[in-house]
Amino acid sequence: MQRRLAAILLLDMVGYSRLMGLDEEGTIARQKAHRDEIIDPKLAAHGGRLVKTTGDGLLVEFPSVVDAVRCAVEVQEEIAWRETHVPEERRIQYRIGINLGDIVIDGHDILGDGVNVAARLEGLAVPGGICISGTAHDHLAGKSDVVFEDAGEKTVKNVLRPVRVWHWRTDHAAPSQSVANRPPEILDKPAIAVLPFANMSGDPEQEYFADGLTEDLLTALGQWRSFPIIARNSSFAYKRSHVETRTLGQELGAGYVLEGSVRKAGSRVRITAQLTDTRSGHQVWSEKYDRELGDVFALQDEIVQCIAALVAPALTNAELGRSTKKRTGDLDAWDLFLRALPRLRERSPAGNTEARRLFQAAIDAKADYADAYAGLAETFNMENAMDLSGNQIGVANQAIMAAEKAVRLNAESSWGHYVLSSAYQWAGRYDDALEEARISVSLNPNNAIALQSLGNKLDLAGDPSGITYMEKAQRLDPANAGKHIQLAFLARARFNIGDFEGASALARKAVRGDESYAPAYFILALALGQIGQLMEAQTAIARCDELRPGLVEERRKWQPYKDPASNERLQAALDLVAPV
Repeated sequence: MQRRLAAILLLDMVGYSRLMGLDEEGTIARQKAHRDEIIDPKLAAHGGRLVKTTGDGLLVEFPSVVDAVRCAVEVQEEIAWRETHVPEERRIQYRIGINLGDIVIDGHDILGDGVNVAARLEGLAVPGGICISGTAHDHLAGKSDVVFEDAGEKTVKNVLRPVRVWHWRTDHAAPSQSVANRPPEILDKPAIAVLPFANMSGDPEQEYFADGLTEDLLTALGQWRSFPIIARNSSFAYKRSHVETRTLGQELGAGYVLEGSVRKAGSRVRITAQLTDTRSGHQVWSEKYDRELGDVFALQDEIVQCIAALVAPALTNAELGRSTKKRTGDLDAWDLFLRALPRLRERSPAGNTEARRLFQAAIDAKADYADAYAGLAETFNMENAMDLSGNQIGVANQAIMAAEKAVRLNAESSWGHYVLSSAYQWAGRYDDALEEARISVSLNPNNAIALQSLGNKLDLAGDPSGITYMEKAQRLDPANAGKHIQLAFLARARFNIGDFEGASALARKAVRGDESYAPAYFILALALGQIGQLMEAQTAIARCDELRPGLVEERRKWQPYKDPASNERLQAALDLVAPV
C-alpha cells in the first residue's frame, strides 16, 4: 500500500440543487465557464492534480500547501468578481477545504485521514471562503502573505483528535450561518441541523429528490435568520448513519435536528418531517405530506415552503417554553425577546405595553440586538393599528426610528424590513413602504407575514398580483391568530378587481374567524350589496357600526387606494348599503 504526504484540496458548490431549480441552464453554463476559464487553468498553473469530481465538487492533490492555498485564493477571488453582476440568490459560490496529511494511493484515487480532514474543513468554510488545518497553516509560515483567522480547535466526525481550524474569506463572501461562523445576532441561540432526508422508495432514482429537498430546506430555513444553521457538509456527513438524537446534538453542536423521509408509491409521494430537541429528546413538531408526484421541482418547492414556514415558528415557541421556566434574574437578551413576542401578538393595549418594555429590556441587555429593535418598532405600529395614540404620524416616526436601526444592524432581516414597511405606511410614505415590503419578501419568500404585507401594498397600489402574495400567505400560515384580518384585506382586494362573490366568501370566513372584528363586516356588506343581497348587506353594516361605533361614517372619507376610481367604487358601494 503506497502512502505519501500531500496537500489535499476539496472544493464544493454551495446550494447546487437550489441553483439548478432556479435556473438550470444558466447554472450549468456558468459552472462550466468557471471550470473552463478559472478553476482548471488555476489548478494547472499551481501544479494541482485533479483526482476526481465529487458531484458538484472537486478533489485535488497539490505538491505543497503554498501552491494549494495560492490556487484556492485566486479561484475564490476571480469567481467572486465574475459573479458580482448576478443577483445574489443566483450566485455561484464554492467552499474550499485544505489539509496537509498522509494519503493512501489507490490507482488514480487517494484515500485516508488526510482526505477526510480536508472534507470536514470544506464543510466548515463560509460560502466563497477557504478553511485550512493547523498543520497546513504551519507550513505557510514565511511563505505566503495570505491572512487566515484562527477559529480554534474543532472536533470533526471520524477524526480521533481535534483539528486546528483557520479561516479565510473574500470581501465578497456571504457571512456563514454555520455554527463555526455565527453572526453576532445569533450567538446565544441554539443551532438547527437539517439531516439528509431518507429515500424510503427503494428507487435509487429518487435519491436526487430527497437530497434536493434537504438542500433547499437548508436554504429556506437560513432565510428566516432566526437560528444558526449547521453547515450542509457537516449534516450530510450523517447520511445513512443511525446516530441517537442526543449524540447528534453533541457532535454537531445542534439544539434541534430536522429529519424526515421520502417514500414514492406509483404516482404519489409521501414526505414526513419531524423536529426534535436534542437536549431532551422530545419531538417538537412533525408533519406528513401526501402529494401527486407530477412536476418534481414544483413539488419540492411546495414542500420546502410548507416545512420552512412551520418549523421556524415551532423553534421559537420551543425556545419560549424553555425561557418561561427560567428565573427572572437569569434572563438574557434572547429570553427577554422571546417573552415579548407572545405579548405583542395579543394585539391588546396591555400586551403591547408589556411587549415594549421587554423589547427595550432586551436592547438594554444587548445594544446591537436588531430583532429587538424591530420588535420595539412593531409595538409602535401596533399602537397605531389599535388607534391608541391620537398622534398617528408621531407614533409612526418613532416606529421608523427603531425599524431603521434594526435594518442598519441587520440588513438581511426579513422581519426588520417588514416592520419598517409598516411604519412607512402609517407615516404615509407609500412608495417607501412598498419597496421595503418587496425587500422583506426577497429576503424570505416563505415568511407569511411579509407576503401578506407585500400583497396588501401591491393591491393598494393597483397591482392585482398582490392577491397572489396574500393567497400564498394563507397557504403557508393557515393557523395564524390574525387570519381574520388577513382575510378581510384579501376580501377587499377581491372586491377591487370586481370579484364580489369571492370577496363576500372571504369576508364571511373573516367574520367566522373573529365575530368581533368590525372591518370584516364592513367589506362583507359592500360585497353583498354588489351581488344584490341588500338586506343581508344592511344587517352586516349595522353590525359593523355596533361593534365599532363611528367606523362606517369614518369610511365615507376612506381613500385607501392610489387609483381614485378604486376609491370611488368603494364609496358607491357604501352609499348603496348605507345611504346618507
